[in-house]
Amino acid sequence: MTFQRARSEEQREVRRRAILDTAAAMLDEMPVAEVSLNELSRRVGLAKSNVLRYFESREAVLLELLDAFLGTWLAELSDELAAGVEAQAAPEARAHQLAEILSRSLAERVVLCDLFGAQGGVLEHNVSVEVVKRHKRASLTRLADMTGLVRRHLPELGDDVQMFCLMSLVSAGALSAYVPPPPSLLAAYADEPALGVLHMELHDALRAAITATLVGVLPRA
Repeated sequence: MTFQRARSEEQREVRRRAILDTAAAMLDEMPVAEVSLNELSRRVGLAKSNVLRYFESREAVLLELLDAFLGTWLAELSDELAAGVEAQAAPEARAHQLAEILSRSLAERVVLCDLFGAQGGVLEHNVSVEVVKRHKRASLTRLADMTGLVRRHLPELGDDVQMFCLMSLVSAGALSAYVPPPPSLLAAYADEPALGVLHMELHDALRAAITATLVGVLPRA
């Protein structure tokens, strides 16, 4: 892909969109840690200096993608929860249904989980105060949206619902770092199965973590 010099706001927006779309495609091929500004520039057909006119750093690109992916996921999660949580079920039953849907939904979105995992330690570095402020505003809005979704199906959580949502996303980022295991670890498990006794797939690990958190904060009769 090659571009002529962008002269209008519409042309500049086309370039911004191309950079984001190219970065998103790269994340389908590689983990966040391997996405470089040099490769992004090469693939989008712009000099690195031109990419930096639209996004101040690699991290700024990925933060914008994180917000976009999070918004898409929450819209889909709303439908999944509406279809899978029985409104008339007892609180503990709804908690288990919610944990199953939430863990499965996150596990199916490995790129989103990878971005969560990199958010605090990598993506929020090498960006300006203005970019961080814009990102945090967007993140708080997304968290409020998720909080509203969970509260709708499990109002018994009360004031704990926001912290539960935050910890679920943090857990998704942390646990995704272990998936998939590197070849050396898989070889060790095959050679000595007892070493892998605690190994779980991402869906199973998330379900265990989310269920434990939900049951812990759910009020007792």
